[in-house]
Parts: sequence; structure tokens; C-alpha cells
Amino acid sequence: MIAVTATHAARSFAAILDAVEHGETVVITRDGLPVGRLIPERRTSADRLKAALRDNPTDAGFADDLERVHDELRSAFTDEVRTWPGE
Repeated sequence: MIAVTATHAARSFAAILDAVEHGETVVITRDGLPVGRLIPERRTSADRLKAALRDNPTDAGFADDLERVHDELRSAFTDEVRTWPGE
């Protein structure tokens, strides 16, 4: 945790935001007394998932690939009862 005066916070706001962005909590004081607190925004796994989905475009052919594999599996596994080779 970092404590800074209101004057220092006003003059160094960008640097203070950088510190908060990197996980630091900053307490702003006036006349030696805390008057405010800047804390890092909590990123949830949902936020990370949304970012990953946003940053990685969909594969337009994926559904076709999945359907092809599904068809191959369907043809490989039928209800037909087979014996072991040589029996």
C-alpha cells in the first residue's frame, strides 16, 4: 500500500494509476489523514474469458470440421455387432 498526499496525487495521477493497474493500493491523504483510496479493479475469470473471446476471432470452418468428425464417428460406431478377426 502506498500513501500519497492529495497534492502529489494531483501532480502524479498517471503514475499513480500505473501503480494501481499493477496491483498496488494507493491511499490519498490530506493533512496526514486518509481521505480516499484507489484500489485495483478485480478481474474475474468471466472478464478474462470475455477478453479471450474478443481477442481471438472465431474459426468459420470449425462447425464444418466438427460435423465431419461427428459423421466419421457415427460411421465407425454403428449398432452392428461384429466379431473379433479370426473368430
